[in-house]
Amino acid sequence: MGGSVVVQTKILLTVMGADRSGLTEALAAAVLAAGGNWQESYLSRLGGKFVGSVLVALAPDGVDRLRAHLKSSAAADLRVEIVPAEAEADVGEADGGETVQLTLTGQDRPGIVHEVSQVLARLGANIVELETSTEPSAWSGSAMFRARTRLTLPDGLSHDALQGGLEALSGDLMVDFEPL
Repeated sequence: MGGSVVVQTKILLTVMGADRSGLTEALAAAVLAAGGNWQESYLSRLGGKFVGSVLVALAPDGVDRLRAHLKSSAAADLRVEIVPAEAEADVGEADGGETVQLTLTGQDRPGIVHEVSQVLARLGANIVELETSTEPSAWSGSAMFRARTRLTLPDGLSHDALQGGLEALSGDLMVDFEPL
């Protein structure tokens, strides 16, 4: 029973457009019609726009079919970029570093994402995933910054050193590690 091996390529779709009902279904239908398999995604409404990224596996000759289906579907008004995905080994994770997830909470201010990412870069931590938001404080109503991030740490970087480096940014920034 020798079966043939189906060669698949992985591509990344980045999408953006006016948010409306049915956009995810239209994208999924185009992927399916092109013979693709929707593997991972992050889709969101951000600034009133539908934005996101989708990892798709499909036959190498399916990319042109996908483009055609996207142009002729209910997703035709979306701006979609198709790029080849990188190899499975992620930067940092390939080095065998520990992966951690943490949340950051503190007073919002201009530059806070730059400050946090600067500390992480200086410590050698790789940001694998980052989600940020602002919301009113329950007590004062002032804007609170919240971030949830998954990081790959370099060998030798302790949780205490990571927490200390981030909390040194300001007295109100709290760092909490979460189970993976």
